Amino acid sequence: MPTLDEVYAKFGEAAEAAQLLELELGNSLIFAAVDLHGLAKIRSKSLGRKLIGEIDRKTLGQLLASLRKSAPPPPELEAELAVALSERNRLNHSFYRQHNFRRNSDEGRTIMMADLQVIHERILGAYTSLMIFSGTDVQKNPIPFTPVTHLNLEVKGDGDA
Repeated sequence: MPTLDEVYAKFGEAAEAAQLLELELGNSLIFAAVDLHGLAKIRSKSLGRKLIGEIDRKTLGQLLASLRKSAPPPPELEAELAVALSERNRLNHSFYRQHNFRRNSDEGRTIMMADLQVIHERILGAYTSLMIFSGTDVQKNPIPFTPVTHLNLEVKGDGDA
């Protein structure tokens, strides 16, 4: 029987998968914007920062809507992303409300864990499919090392290149 800590840990794994999906949608939009605006040639840091800032402020649903406009995914991926969005919203906005007092019993926590497993699989599946759509198959070509340090992703500086 799962403990409450195990339920919380599984919730965290599902939330991480949702953030990975959100990050990859953002990356896809950044690459599309680089092509659209010719950023590889003009190398405008200010325009690049502006585009990244706009993408960073979008919700997962807004990112998905933007992807549909800039690089429409095939219907199968579109369906998978729609399911992942729905599951992510349910995870973040209503999971504990839906399960409420189940957390207080072994049987209830088992139901919660099974639900979290489904949510995690659906979101991670959409992430994996989106990665393949973007040109990276992480299952065929895994990262050859496991990073262990923090990577600063903040965009700084005001001048253009």
